[in-house]
Amino acid sequence: MWVVYILLCDQKAFYVGYIDNVVRRISEHQAGYSLYTKKFSDLQLVCTEQYSSPAKAKEREKQVKGWSIAKKKALIASDKQTLIALSKSSRLVESGGGK
Repeated sequence: MWVVYILLCDQKAFYVGYIDNVVRRISEHQAGYSLYTKKFSDLQLVCTEQYSSPAKAKEREKQVKGWSIAKKKALIASDKQTLIALSKSSRLVESGGGK
Protein backbone atom coordinates (compact mmCIF):
# COMPACT_ATOMS: atom_id res chain seq x y z
CA MET A 1 0.00 0.00 0.00
CA TRP A 2 1.25 3.46 -0.89
CA VAL A 3 0.60 6.48 1.31
CA VAL A 4 0.40 10.19 0.55
CA TYR A 5 1.17 12.06 3.75
CA ILE A 6 1.27 15.64 4.99
CA LEU A 7 3.61 16.83 7.71
CA LEU A 8 3.06 20.06 9.63
CA CYS A 9 6.50 21.56 10.20
CA ASP A 10 6.99 23.88 13.19
CA GLN A 11 3.28 24.76 13.10
CA LYS A 12 3.83 26.90 9.99
CA ALA A 13 4.67 24.93 6.84
CA PHE A 14 3.45 21.77 5.15
CA TYR A 15 5.46 18.98 3.57
CA VAL A 16 3.68 16.58 1.21
CA GLY A 17 5.18 13.25 0.20
CA TYR A 18 4.36 9.68 -0.76
CA ILE A 19 5.95 6.41 0.28
CA ASP A 20 5.24 2.71 0.74
CA ASN A 21 6.33 2.73 4.41
CA VAL A 22 5.15 5.87 6.16
CA VAL A 23 6.44 4.84 9.61
CA ARG A 24 9.99 4.47 8.27
CA ARG A 25 9.74 7.71 6.29
CA ILE A 26 8.55 9.73 9.30
CA SER A 27 11.53 8.38 11.24
CA GLU A 28 13.81 9.50 8.41
CA HIS A 29 12.27 12.98 8.47
CA GLN A 30 12.76 13.19 12.24
CA ALA A 31 16.39 12.07 11.86
CA GLY A 32 17.07 14.89 9.38
CA TYR A 33 17.32 12.82 6.19
CA SER A 34 15.13 15.20 4.18
CA LEU A 35 16.64 18.39 2.80
CA TYR A 36 13.41 20.32 3.33
CA THR A 37 12.26 19.03 6.72
CA LYS A 38 15.64 18.87 8.46
CA LYS A 39 15.46 22.62 9.15
CA PHE A 40 12.36 22.14 11.34
CA SER A 41 12.39 20.93 14.94
CA ASP A 42 8.71 19.96 15.25
CA LEU A 43 7.26 17.58 12.64
CA GLN A 44 3.72 16.31 13.00
CA LEU A 45 2.00 13.80 10.74
CA VAL A 46 -1.37 15.46 10.13
CA CYS A 47 -2.87 13.58 7.17
CA THR A 48 -2.54 10.28 5.30
CA GLU A 49 -4.29 8.78 2.29
CA GLN A 50 -3.74 5.24 1.01
CA TYR A 51 -3.37 4.24 -2.64
CA SER A 52 -2.99 0.89 -4.37
CA SER A 53 -0.15 1.90 -6.68
CA PRO A 54 2.85 4.23 -6.66
CA ALA A 55 1.56 5.95 -9.80
CA LYS A 56 -1.74 6.90 -8.13
CA ALA A 57 0.06 8.09 -4.99
CA LYS A 58 2.53 10.17 -7.02
CA GLU A 59 -0.31 11.77 -8.98
CA ARG A 60 -2.14 12.69 -5.75
CA GLU A 61 1.05 14.00 -4.14
CA LYS A 62 1.61 16.29 -7.11
CA GLN A 63 -1.99 17.51 -6.94
CA VAL A 64 -1.87 18.27 -3.20
CA LYS A 65 1.54 19.97 -3.46
CA GLY A 66 -0.03 22.45 -5.89
CA TRP A 67 -2.80 23.39 -3.49
CA SER A 68 -3.01 26.54 -1.39
CA ILE A 69 -2.42 26.38 2.35
CA ALA A 70 -6.17 26.89 2.89
CA LYS A 71 -7.01 23.92 0.72
CA LYS A 72 -4.43 21.71 2.48
CA LYS A 73 -5.91 22.73 5.84
CA ALA A 74 -9.38 21.80 4.58
CA LEU A 75 -8.11 18.38 3.49
CA ILE A 76 -6.47 17.82 6.88
CA ALA A 77 -9.71 18.80 8.62
CA SER A 78 -11.77 16.59 6.27
CA ASP A 79 -13.79 19.71 5.43
CA LYS A 80 -15.33 18.67 2.11
CA GLN A 81 -17.46 21.80 1.76
CA THR A 82 -14.42 24.07 1.96
CA LEU A 83 -12.47 21.84 -0.42
CA ILE A 84 -15.29 22.10 -2.96
CA ALA A 85 -15.59 25.86 -2.51
CA LEU A 86 -11.86 26.37 -2.88
CA SER A 87 -11.81 24.14 -5.97
CA LYS A 88 -14.62 26.15 -7.55
CA SER A 89 -12.91 29.47 -6.79
CA SER A 90 -9.62 28.27 -8.30
CA ARG A 91 -11.45 27.19 -11.48
CA LEU A 92 -13.00 30.66 -11.73
CA VAL A 93 -9.59 32.30 -11.49
CA GLU A 94 -8.05 29.89 -14.04
CA SER A 95 -10.86 30.55 -16.53
CA GLY A 96 -10.69 34.31 -16.05
CA GLY A 97 -14.05 34.46 -14.31
CA GLY A 98 -12.65 35.59 -10.97
CA LYS A 99 -12.13 39.26 -11.90
